[in-house]
Amino acid sequence: MRASTALLTSAAIACALTACKEKEPPPPVRPVLSMVVAPQSERTLGFAGTVEPQYKVGFGFRVLGRVIARDVNVGDMVKKDQQLAAIDAVALELGVRTAQADVANAQARLVNASGVLGRQQILLQQNTATRAEFESAQQAQQTATAMVSQAEANLAKAQEQLGYSKLRTDFDGIVTSVDAEVGQVVSPGQAVITVARPDIREAVVDVPEDIANTLAPGARFEVALQVDPTLMIDGKVREVAPQADATTRTRRVKITLDKPPENFRLGTTITAYLTTSSKPAIQLPASALLERDGKTMVWTVDPASKTVSLQEIKVAERNDQDFQVVDGLAAGVRVVIAGVHSLKPGQTVKLAQEANP
Repeated sequence: MRASTALLTSAAIACALTACKEKEPPPPVRPVLSMVVAPQSERTLGFAGTVEPQYKVGFGFRVLGRVIARDVNVGDMVKKDQQLAAIDAVALELGVRTAQADVANAQARLVNASGVLGRQQILLQQNTATRAEFESAQQAQQTATAMVSQAEANLAKAQEQLGYSKLRTDFDGIVTSVDAEVGQVVSPGQAVITVARPDIREAVVDVPEDIANTLAPGARFEVALQVDPTLMIDGKVREVAPQADATTRTRRVKITLDKPPENFRLGTTITAYLTTSSKPAIQLPASALLERDGKTMVWTVDPASKTVSLQEIKVAERNDQDFQVVDGLAAGVRVVIAGVHSLKPGQTVKLAQEANP
């Protein structure tokens, strides 16, 4: 009796489980973004960067001193020879006064030596003075002349150093950095105010080392504002950093902009686009790549049943934006390019959008 009851119970459980499996709903139809792949001989790469001045100078005082005035702030427009800052000039003014006194003293000595030389010359002509006395007076006059020249040179140097107490710009520009405040003691050559020339601007981007190796001065880029991608201008590579960054393995590339409009202000974020030519290869966005168990795969869509399946591929090149497929995909196959982590094999999908290669 008990055995019969156990058999009936097992059968009931089996039937219930079978019914549950039969009633389990299929995976929902999921809208996906996809594209039909095709080999491409050209590809366009984008690199984020900023607009920076090609020329900027960190102005500093040439003498030691304490800052007593700073006349500009970051963002101020300055004109050539405009005063930027000043240091305490009391010691320099005293140096000028000392040099002026030395010049007056040397000039008095020269006047006295010239008078002695004139008297010795008259006495020599009258045979009342010796040739040695005359030559000694002549030498003293020459020495006094040299001392006047030395004193005047020291005065000019002191006056020039007094001029160093005022920091002035050599060109029209915009202040991009202030590195000293009033009351601070600054050393000779220490940068106090940095001024940039806004008329010559360039785009500065960091490029992966493998791509930077192919760039040469004069290589062309198209540069667009990130706030307004429709505004695009041409640029040429001016400089490629000779060494890659130890952390990011990227090299800094400076691109001179061709007649940039006012919208390309200093500090504006931009995207620099580089078009490269190579052997035809399939290019896919990075969002299409699925990595599991050390394998690289993509979801392909069956055009008849609208179901997806995993396809293992071999990747040649990849970066944060896209990757290149060298094996595993044929031209004309539709590949899912977004939401790859939420799909299941055999799941029915709806092609919500299509993206052309």
